[in-house]
Amino acid sequence: MAKRKVEGVEDYQGAAAGWGALKAVAGALRGQMAVVNETHGLLTMNQPHGFDCPGCAWPDPKHTSSFEFCENGAKAVSWEATSKRTTPEFFAAHTVSELWEWNDHDLENEGRLTHPMAYDKASDRYVPISWEDAMTRIGAALRALDDPNMAEFYTSGRCSNEAAFLYQLFVREYGTNNFPDCSNMCHEATSVGLPQSIGVGKGTVTLEDFDHADAIFCIGHNPGTNHPRMLTTLRECAKRGAAIVSINPLRERGLERFMSPQHPVEMLTNSSTQLSSAYYQVKVGGDVAVLKGMMKTVIALDAASLAEGGEGVLDRAFIAEHTDGIDALLADLAATSWERIEKSAGLTRGEIEEIGTIYARAKNVIINYGMGITQHRHGTGNVQQIANLLMLRGNLGRPGAGISPLRGHSNVQGDRTVGITELPNQALLDGIKKVFGFEPPTQHGHDAVAAVRAIRDGRSKALICLGGNLAVAMSDPETTYPAMRGLDLAVHIATKLNRSHLLMAKESIILPCLGRTEIDVQASGTQLVTVEDSMSMVHGSRGGLKPASEHLKSEILIVAEMAKAALPATKVKWMELAADYSKIRDAIEGVFPAFKDYNKRIQEPGGFRLRNAASEREWLTPGKKANFLIFSGLYEDGSADDALTLTTIRSHDQYNTTIYGMNDRYRGITGRRDVVFVNAQDLASRGLQHGDRIDLSVAGNPARTLRGMTAVAYKIAQGSVAAYYPEANMLVALDQHDAKSGTPAYKSIPIVIAASAT
Repeated sequence: MAKRKVEGVEDYQGAAAGWGALKAVAGALRGQMAVVNETHGLLTMNQPHGFDCPGCAWPDPKHTSSFEFCENGAKAVSWEATSKRTTPEFFAAHTVSELWEWNDHDLENEGRLTHPMAYDKASDRYVPISWEDAMTRIGAALRALDDPNMAEFYTSGRCSNEAAFLYQLFVREYGTNNFPDCSNMCHEATSVGLPQSIGVGKGTVTLEDFDHADAIFCIGHNPGTNHPRMLTTLRECAKRGAAIVSINPLRERGLERFMSPQHPVEMLTNSSTQLSSAYYQVKVGGDVAVLKGMMKTVIALDAASLAEGGEGVLDRAFIAEHTDGIDALLADLAATSWERIEKSAGLTRGEIEEIGTIYARAKNVIINYGMGITQHRHGTGNVQQIANLLMLRGNLGRPGAGISPLRGHSNVQGDRTVGITELPNQALLDGIKKVFGFEPPTQHGHDAVAAVRAIRDGRSKALICLGGNLAVAMSDPETTYPAMRGLDLAVHIATKLNRSHLLMAKESIILPCLGRTEIDVQASGTQLVTVEDSMSMVHGSRGGLKPASEHLKSEILIVAEMAKAALPATKVKWMELAADYSKIRDAIEGVFPAFKDYNKRIQEPGGFRLRNAASEREWLTPGKKANFLIFSGLYEDGSADDALTLTTIRSHDQYNTTIYGMNDRYRGITGRRDVVFVNAQDLASRGLQHGDRIDLSVAGNPARTLRGMTAVAYKIAQGSVAAYYPEANMLVALDQHDAKSGTPAYKSIPIVIAASAT
């Protein structure tokens, strides 16, 4: 039976990118009414003397191609370089109560913030404030707190290394390690899990490794939307015959086929390149089961090879020299039945053995993974099982092989590298003391979940946000929103208005900053900043567009002025650092020896790579070995038999909490976001069908219900459901997170669905 027609829902037939992407880029430029400026911006994006894309963290091929940008990168640039402005006159015309009723897209679409603003309770409006008065108020409020640990300092992954370093320096001299960070909500499971496995919290591969990989596994990520420049790399791998295996609950067009806008033949002939040579739809939450099944397959193939007089499949030399814990892993795998693996994974034993055999037969393997692996109640375990699988065949620390976590924001990894962490190591503390002469705090600070708990409980009374949209990004808005309204002070350093700015504290201040696309001139002249991509490459970024307002300041200058206002007895020469960013880089080099010759090396085309010990088979673990780590059993949540597992996803017109538009082209959605993707059999077994209005309730907790959504029958694994983030965040309780990393479980929510009661 043909599916009934549903408004704004169609089957998408095209490939990823291609003419649809070019049309979307043109539409984004027109929509922001700054075609001349933005076109210039696009031509300097990812170039040696231009700015780094403010979108994803996928590396650039030496910053040499004038067209090395993607559709969503173009959207990010047009969104920032827009001619639209959010002025004092706009705030005078709209109360905060009125703005609260606007949707998230419309709030940001109003344009760039132009003046510092402070909330006036009497009129329920933001009103202009001078920079001097703003800093005086902020400094006084921070000094008035009984304990520095009563303040939270949030960081967005889009800020530069220089801004992040100065920010953590300010916060530590202030006296706390409270650093809730956007990485806490996405790849914290990587930052916690990989150091325990291989001694570093980053991926081990370079872009060049993809040229030598025989097989590439894509697990729990969607490159077509979240890191589209990766499609070019996957295309090159597919063209030379490398196996690309995708393991994902949804059929995503960006993992299936790609029409490259950089290749005229494909564009003119309307042809495309098939990316995945095999595609397996794992049940949401079934990744540990698949990975254990793959490892069981490798072990069985090894035994069969030895029985036939072969050399075996395991890399015994690597295991003996470089690892610990193999016996415990083998015992765990032997105790895990195929029956339980099949039930948890939603795949058959035969399918999983196919995947395992592809892995075992490939000499060099790279495994890429995204938030489909990390944002679970067992995210750290997921990451460590991937590391286990790679170690079985020595696929770490050699060309063409390794682990590749796909970071989101373009500098979220760099921020962590230069000190944005709630748990500083001794080397960082010693480095700060050596270079700046003060004793930084040593106690464990707050991550994002702990920060919201502290704000909720009244233990934290101030929140400073260096970019981002924390309240909307966080889980459990029913807890997070009221908590933030109870603050004494909320300060937001931002380029655009967002919903977090409308959660009014006793004193709320918005400080408008320069964007990455804009020229940054300080006392010593025009400045550049640096960022680190997801493969540890550090390179310069220099904006070229006129600032959106003469009243904007750089993030670095704002942090320096805030520190000076809050710390009257400071030992840091804040204004000297803010006047010349090369001095900040000198300080970073002093604290972190890995940045040796920082200012010199960023002048090299493409920048430089930070040393990654695991890439050289040096394991910075306590035992100086890579560790096989056990995940006990399989992930089974024990929900009722009629429960499904919900994963939150982003639409194609979205980057994190920023909603560029209301379309999700590759999934066939136009003009709406109130949809839920469900397997057709799961709908039918519940007496529902495509297009029905349904309610989603957390299994066992009907009070937590998302109502009036439209069911879309989709190619998603049976037992699995997908809905958009952040709309579905209300189904994720604050305490529902990975116990080891604190990452909210946005992708493992047990729910039940029923015909809508509204």
